[in-house]
Amino acid sequence: MTLSQRIRGRSARIGVLGLGYVGLPLAMEFCRKGFRVTGFEVDRHRLDALARGRSYIGDVSAAELRRWRTAGRFSSTDRLALLPDQDAVLVCVQTPLRKTKKPDLSRILAALKEVSRRLRPGQLIVIESTTYPGATEEVILPVLRRSGLRLGKDFFLAFSPERVDPGNPVWSIANTPKVVGGADPASTRLAARLYARVVDRVVPVSSTRAAETVKLLENTFRAVNIALVNEMAQVCRHLGLDVWEVIEAAASKPFGFMPFYPGPGIGGHCIPKDPRLLSWKVRTLHFDPRFIRLASTINEGMPGYAVKRIAQALGRTTRTLRGRRILVLGAAYKPGLGDYRESPALDVMDLLLRAGARVRYHDPFVPSLEVRGRRLSSVPLSEACLKSAHCAAILTAHPGVDYERVARLAPLVFDARNAAKGLRSPKVVRL
Repeated sequence: MTLSQRIRGRSARIGVLGLGYVGLPLAMEFCRKGFRVTGFEVDRHRLDALARGRSYIGDVSAAELRRWRTAGRFSSTDRLALLPDQDAVLVCVQTPLRKTKKPDLSRILAALKEVSRRLRPGQLIVIESTTYPGATEEVILPVLRRSGLRLGKDFFLAFSPERVDPGNPVWSIANTPKVVGGADPASTRLAARLYARVVDRVVPVSSTRAAETVKLLENTFRAVNIALVNEMAQVCRHLGLDVWEVIEAAASKPFGFMPFYPGPGIGGHCIPKDPRLLSWKVRTLHFDPRFIRLASTINEGMPGYAVKRIAQALGRTTRTLRGRRILVLGAAYKPGLGDYRESPALDVMDLLLRAGARVRYHDPFVPSLEVRGRRLSSVPLSEACLKSAHCAAILTAHPGVDYERVARLAPLVFDARNAAKGLRSPKVVRL
């Protein structure tokens, strides 16, 4: 029986390499659609949690995890010797940036070297990890060819960028269109056939390079538009206007405008990184992506701007914040989540600490974190806590927080997210 036939009959065995915020939900989706999935993970804490039926990903419930384990559809392991047993291997490992802002492919290359050592005829390898245009073709394919197997004949390779939006109650893996680009036409067809069994719509493109660029365009689009409204927030301040009022009124136009909102920076696993990947690649081709580069500069400057505004609201400068008690509300990069990777709130806290401010934070989703080598724990949002702060800075507007109470009790509120919308108090200063 061919792999295409096994996919059609849902008897194909699926391996997911990396069980993070992309890999684990993807594994669960394949289980829901009737496939047997083996998840490969090197992190012992994750493996121990999975063995106990505990989920560390907000979009995956412990009940569902236990359900598929009990049904024999899902298993997790660190035994890479089981890779040849899989018909399709979906690679979902992290691809961060180096401190130099260049792409760091060390993790994905380490994973692919293990796959290549065990690659067998008939297998499909799909890269879901975000990377720069050309990486699959120029870097990953040569690693797999070390196996001695032939692309399109003995094995198949495709790139299908993850489009996970953690915490989104409307758009999931199943109903978000899946872009697929193969390293050759046979690989595109086979990968598209696989994903068509688990998602509502598959969008094939001409190549892995096109699929890689689709992902980067999506997030660069967001980064550029966020940079625009971040600059507009500063423009409106000089004009004596409320940027939130301006955006809300502009959004009433039923065509030609899409609202984006300012903040103390951008965070998460994609938007800060993806424009950098695209910029790095095209600069190697002797093209300067000035617009994208400027957007990154504006967004990266917003934590400093937020600290400056906090200091001004206190009647001080950033050099005279020493001893000021600042209560940060929200440390995660996104409302309703506990993920604080690349969160601008951490950059703001870092700058405040550098200025000598005394910083505490409250976040119901992030019990503890580390800033400038200091381990901080979330404090209760008590009356005493609010009243004792010189300024409460809303950096992430989590649901369930009573911002009217915050504005009533805190001596001063700096609202970087328009969380206190509708409150016309002289104590509330908006970004």
